[in-house]
Amino acid sequence: MRKFKSLLVAFVLVIFATSTLLAGCAKKTEEPAKQEETKKIKVGLVFDVGGRGDKSFNDAAYAGLERAQKEFGDKIEVKYLEPLAGGENREQLLRLLARDKYDLVFGVGFMFTDAIAKVAKDFPETKFALIDGYVPDLKEDSNITCLLFKEHEGSFLVGAAAALKSKTGKIGFVGGMKIPLIEKFEAGYIAGAKYINPNIQVLSDYIGTTGDAFKDPVKGKELTLKQIKNGADVIYHASGASGVGVIEAAASQKKFVIGVDSDQSLTAPEAQRPYILTSMLKRVDTAVFETIKSMVENNFKGGYKEFGLKENGVGYAENEFNKDLIADIKPRLEEIKTKIINGEIKVPTSKKEIK
Repeated sequence: MRKFKSLLVAFVLVIFATSTLLAGCAKKTEEPAKQEETKKIKVGLVFDVGGRGDKSFNDAAYAGLERAQKEFGDKIEVKYLEPLAGGENREQLLRLLARDKYDLVFGVGFMFTDAIAKVAKDFPETKFALIDGYVPDLKEDSNITCLLFKEHEGSFLVGAAAALKSKTGKIGFVGGMKIPLIEKFEAGYIAGAKYINPNIQVLSDYIGTTGDAFKDPVKGKELTLKQIKNGADVIYHASGASGVGVIEAAASQKKFVIGVDSDQSLTAPEAQRPYILTSMLKRVDTAVFETIKSMVENNFKGGYKEFGLKENGVGYAENEFNKDLIADIKPRLEEIKTKIINGEIKVPTSKKEIK
């Protein structure tokens, strides 16, 4: 009997020790699993008409998304969507991302304004970033931030560059959709040119009155050739993917052309590069990256954020292809840039203000 009791006690001790050992192992294997479950911030972006590959506005937004993915790859996951050709499903795509519980959703372009205002009300937990659009009465605790740019400041600089390089005293502007936003580009360009030469003539044309005007390179080419025929020897475009036709036409006639939004000489065919004087940089990439960064750092704020020359949100391009082209005018452009930043030059936002 005593022997049986001893065996029973020994058996219980073995069972207890084994249970404790297994529990300890289980605890150790659970801890790494918890570390792996760190929730990533989901970032969605919806392009506007023209989509990725427009070599302009949409591509600039994608560059910001790409930069964020490289820098915060372990903290975020990203997805981008393209609308139908006419852009009529913008709201549907925004809702799709919000329903899929994306934490931050971008709408690339002012055409998203109404859609984002509507969808943001239905998904208060989702943050929305509207590029180039304005939703009134936003506050810091709003779930919408409007990313705005001082396009007129950058356009003033390239307008000055055009006037400094023009030999005919005539320069051109080709806009996409005729709306106040694109007229800001035109106003800054005219003002900058006239700052250099009050007597310069600026020929202006718009491709259309709908969103399709930003994806019509054939019309862009046609208007550029018309302006060149009428004496313009430097052409600036603010027309999205339509600008492909503008650049092609100017280069074919061996006239200078000024790109927009991104540094367009970097993506242009080699034969066109000698004629791309510069590009008016609109740092949509910076705005996208900084907004994602604010989410990663848990510092997102609703309301309005504006990017001008002072914030390095706009400017003019200089690279290996155009460095020599602008070498003689760069000191003057830098002088003008400083005066704008310091407030010595007030850049108009519309043609009415130019006077």
